[in-house]
Amino acid sequence: MPRPPADKSSDSRPAARAIRIIGGRLRGSTLPYSGEIVTRPMKERVREAIFNLVGPGVKGTLAIDLFAGTGALGIEAVSRGAVQAILVERHFPTAKLIKQGAAELGIDQLVDVVSSDTFYWVRRQFTPAAEHPWLVFCSPPYDLYLEQTDNLLELIKKIAEQAPTGSIIVVESDERFDQSQLPWAADWICRSYSPAEVAIWRKLDDHQE
Repeated sequence: MPRPPADKSSDSRPAARAIRIIGGRLRGSTLPYSGEIVTRPMKERVREAIFNLVGPGVKGTLAIDLFAGTGALGIEAVSRGAVQAILVERHFPTAKLIKQGAAELGIDQLVDVVSSDTFYWVRRQFTPAAEHPWLVFCSPPYDLYLEQTDNLLELIKKIAEQAPTGSIIVVESDERFDQSQLPWAADWICRSYSPAEVAIWRKLDDHQE
């Protein structure tokens, strides 16, 4: 008996899968991921490389995960010793999934998920406390570096200027973005993990403002 034709519409849907926490007290735990194409999970090897570069600097920070997507960066930071995390994600179903994952891991009291456009949030609602250094992740869709270059650079500079001394900013892009456009370009540590390009900046003192 011939097989019925495949349902191509269902085959084209992204498959749900889990994102693994790779370090800290939650190591080996997983976060739910819907597989939606609007969310681009950072490759695990890139996330691990970033936290290796940040090193013990993650401990005691307020993690701010912009364009949070799956929330893996912010929640990984909490796993590794950040005191709290703010995760900003405009896609409501994805933000809901982040909240679900944090609750399942028992860290929902440490994770504040903001369902908002990141640019709007930084311009109008960005008032995090400064009693802890910040660990800021800026990992937007790569095309934004071409479509909203000025807005992204303005966002990064504003956060850097307001950040307490000892804060760290991590910017992930691809090779289409010229990292020399970043504020205080000479102060960034840049690494390539093709297709990802990672730049890390540490606020040593106020002369960088």
